[in-house]
Amino acid sequence: MSTYHGKEATREEPRNVSLFGHRDYRHLFGAQLVALFGTGLTTVALGLLAYDLAGSDAGAVLGTALAIKMITYVTVAPLSVAYADRVPRRFLLVTLDTIRALVVLALPFVDQVWQIYVLIVVLQSASASFTPAFQAVLPDLLPDERDYTKALSLSQLASTMESLLSPLLAAAVLSLVSFHWLFTGTSLGFAASAALVLSTRIPDAARGDRGGAWERTMAGIKMYVATARLRGTLGLDLAVAAAGSVVMVNTVNYVQDNLGGTQSDVALLLAANGAGTILAALLLPRVLDGIGDRTVMLTGGGTLLAGLIGAIALSTVEYGAAAPVVWAVIGLGTGLVLTPVGRVLRRSSRPADRPAIFAARFSLSHACWLLAYPIAGRLATDAGFTVTWLVLGALGVIGFVTAVRAWPRNDEDHPRPHAKAGFRNP
Repeated sequence: MSTYHGKEATREEPRNVSLFGHRDYRHLFGAQLVALFGTGLTTVALGLLAYDLAGSDAGAVLGTALAIKMITYVTVAPLSVAYADRVPRRFLLVTLDTIRALVVLALPFVDQVWQIYVLIVVLQSASASFTPAFQAVLPDLLPDERDYTKALSLSQLASTMESLLSPLLAAAVLSLVSFHWLFTGTSLGFAASAALVLSTRIPDAARGDRGGAWERTMAGIKMYVATARLRGTLGLDLAVAAAGSVVMVNTVNYVQDNLGGTQSDVALLLAANGAGTILAALLLPRVLDGIGDRTVMLTGGGTLLAGLIGAIALSTVEYGAAAPVVWAVIGLGTGLVLTPVGRVLRRSSRPADRPAIFAARFSLSHACWLLAYPIAGRLATDAGFTVTWLVLGALGVIGFVTAVRAWPRNDEDHPRPHAKAGFRNP
């Protein structure tokens, strides 16, 4: 039986129902899907808007906007959780979707670069609050471990498909209308997401007992420090960011400058990376029935290091025929690390702690990207790909070794963290 707080009624879920037989999950997944594609279209449209306003300086404008996005993610997510359990969860998610829709709708009307930066802060602050709050709903909505694992795989699959298909969808739209209409479509997507969330019966967050606003803000961070397996996942997040930066930042220049390839070749490498991630997301629900999260995620970390070694080797030759395989290996490792992480977070927290722990993970994982992105971008320009990928490889090794050392081998025998730093045992 699932009890829903506030004015929601208590109801029985049918037994042995398929994942998409859960009406509320089905609506939430739809909300996630349209919001993801809305975000992807916004990224494309924002680049075109930057060029429209800044011309040859568009790269600097877009780079600044993306840096603002990452800094906002790192700082706002822990702050938002201080009040996440003080308001009804559904109201919070709908409000944040509405803010995102209004901000995106305003973007076509800006005529100064600084206005882009201000709106990006507002937009990404809403996203930094929405994503961990949304992620914290799923463990409460899907108490069955197998259902939750499938939901995590679908979320990873949706995120990967968005990164592959959003540019194609944007290209199709741009063949018919001006890029300004992308913002309108994105705004409608966020509005649809809000409507789908509004149609669900989701449980409110369990109210925490962590004292004042500062204690609530720092609760998730403290939990990461206090819990060995969470320190392990943070090390793996660093490995993901190190390898992922090779793909996200360097693919275009590597293909066009080093290999003399075309934009189609760039798309091929990015598609290979996405295919690796999709393969992991499809396989893991069955794999995780018999293999522990630690084993799967550390295997993913080792796969990422193998991908980095392959990339370093490729950077020393002009022949790049093996590049799609290397990029696919990086994608596979990324999927093996990221897909099960929600299970680890749920296992490491009480219901009242989940908003804090998901927000902390969102913030800390993006801090890893904030460290890796500038290395991949600036160092590649100054020192070339071999040196850059060696540095990123070293960063990946540090993350992997941290994970191996921090995450106990017998962790599966201890499903909850020990009480530390003021937290009670769940």
